[in-house]
Amino acid sequence: MEYDGTRAESVDPASETGGVLAMTDERREISAADVCILLPTLDEAATIGDVIDDFQDLGYGNVVVIDGGSTDGTREIASEHGAQVLTQSGKGKGQAVREAVSYIDVPYVLMLDGDGTYDPADAETMLEPLSRGYEHVIGNRFADMDDDAMKALNGVGNRLINRSFRFIHGAAYEDILSGYRAFTVDSFDRLSLDSDGFTIETELAVECVKHGVETTVVPVSYSARPEESETNLHPIKDGGTIILALYSLAKTNNPLFYFGSLGIGGIAAGGAIATYVLWRWLQYGVGHEILALVSAAAILLGVQLLMFGVLSDMLVTLHREQRRRLEQITRKARDQQPATEGDRAFEYDDDGGEQHDE
Repeated sequence: MEYDGTRAESVDPASETGGVLAMTDERREISAADVCILLPTLDEAATIGDVIDDFQDLGYGNVVVIDGGSTDGTREIASEHGAQVLTQSGKGKGQAVREAVSYIDVPYVLMLDGDGTYDPADAETMLEPLSRGYEHVIGNRFADMDDDAMKALNGVGNRLINRSFRFIHGAAYEDILSGYRAFTVDSFDRLSLDSDGFTIETELAVECVKHGVETTVVPVSYSARPEESETNLHPIKDGGTIILALYSLAKTNNPLFYFGSLGIGGIAAGGAIATYVLWRWLQYGVGHEILALVSAAAILLGVQLLMFGVLSDMLVTLHREQRRRLEQITRKARDQQPATEGDRAFEYDDDGGEQHDE
């Protein structure tokens, strides 16, 4: 199955539509041996064996399970089904993903949850854009979702978060919380990730925008969890954490929004207090000197935060352009650098004589 993945372009936060375009039609072959299937798990004994078997049936033998301390036999089942099993040294999905990628020695990673909700048959759809030069691929669950795959509250929360991401960070990725990702190890190493929990998908999306990683979105199917499998996600708690992460990450990716919103809040609060003080003085002739000082301080602080936001946005824009130029120079130099003797693999004939370079 092939899908002409579309690039999720930066958009005007005030706009409701963003253009998309195919990056390139030229393809380089990606073999199954070049791909590592990465499965972060925590108590997924009911489904992990079938997920591993499905990928192996498709020819993907390099399956890595990074486990967060399961107590239901997940690690043992994964090992029995032929996966390489790692036990993470810390806690949380984000820490598990960062730790696992550091062990991977192939150029491409296909990451998904081990709960059986994602279809291994979509692997080719996920990997195909990487063959055309994209560096990060997000599987859009809303393109083909079972009716009972997501609770109504979760659906509302997901759409709210996606709209917020689009408005704050200026890119239309459609489903930033999707756990089905394909990416190059090289692009992952360029990202500054420090999330430990379920905010890892949010941070990945923000960092892709921040570092100019070529990202696209493709449709995937999304099924309901099997009855014997329980989710580790808490909608209210983790949803609130994700919203806060979206906002806090704007500090370095969109400082004008971050500091501007704080500045507007300060001006609005100061203005409300000043209005109350003026009303009390005009209505009753009563002065509130302390409140007047508080309102003046809030307005001044708000104005300063707005100015700081504008200056920070200029600096971030300049820094981003410089970083992209340096990355382009580095890649160009690396591509042009001739292979050294140590980097070459040779074939030998039976008597030990050198035949030719591979």
